[in-house]
Amino acid sequence: MLRQVAEGVLVHESEFVQSNAVVVRGRAGVLLIDPGVTGSEIDCLANDLRELGQPVVAGFSTHPDWDHLLWHARLGEAPRYGTARCAATVRELLSDADAKARVAAHLEETEIAGQVPLDLLGLITGLPAETAQIPWDGPGVRIIEHQAHAPGHAALLIEERGVLVAGDMLSDVLIPMLDLDGTADPIEDYLAALRLLEGVAGGVDVVVPGHGSVGGSEQLQARIDQDRAYVRALRDGGDPGDPRLGPSAKPGWEWVSHVHTGQLQRLAQRSERDEAPR
Repeated sequence: MLRQVAEGVLVHESEFVQSNAVVVRGRAGVLLIDPGVTGSEIDCLANDLRELGQPVVAGFSTHPDWDHLLWHARLGEAPRYGTARCAATVRELLSDADAKARVAAHLEETEIAGQVPLDLLGLITGLPAETAQIPWDGPGVRIIEHQAHAPGHAALLIEERGVLVAGDMLSDVLIPMLDLDGTADPIEDYLAALRLLEGVAGGVDVVVPGHGSVGGSEQLQARIDQDRAYVRALRDGGDPGDPRLGPSAKPGWEWVSHVHTGQLQRLAQRSERDEAPR
């Protein structure tokens, strides 16, 4: 079910890792950002839009993770966009004929096995590099590109509505997840992205993370500070003391601690490689 979070901005929350699809109303239809995850959820979203009399006129994927690249025939054939680097990453991934099979195999280990529509996965068009706004007939949507979490990741600022769509950042349930394969300095890339988001925070009333709860303006800076503290603790080898980890984690989200342990191990391995004699 769609829930309005600001004038002309609605959110559909998936049961799967609290994934958020964002709908922005325009003059002739809607911009759909990161559609839902399972076929039934996307079908529900399509029904809601039909009842509102709002066709999808444009789509956008905030980054090249599979759960942000989905689509369904019932959503129509509107152009689907991403940043140039995001689209290039997706093209490379999909050039492997087994890519969709690997996603399906990964999902076999989850509660949504066999429920995710993969036929239209990743069919996005890369916007020219340095594009500042999504091209569509609706409220201006500013693209804030950075390299935290995934190549070509973009947060979206709907300035007229005071809404920041954060992609896979600023979550109240997920810790920062670094791009440990695609960047030379994942720690600094993440901190730089947080500085970019902090730079627009003054005009934001609502923050929508890719996963987790929608937050208000009073929560935005707190989430930035919490993510920054976590990333600095990773860098400095300290205890992040993060409530999203360990016994204090939200029930059902204990697996996030395993992600944290994995990041610590990967960063230690990178450090050992960097320090090894050549």
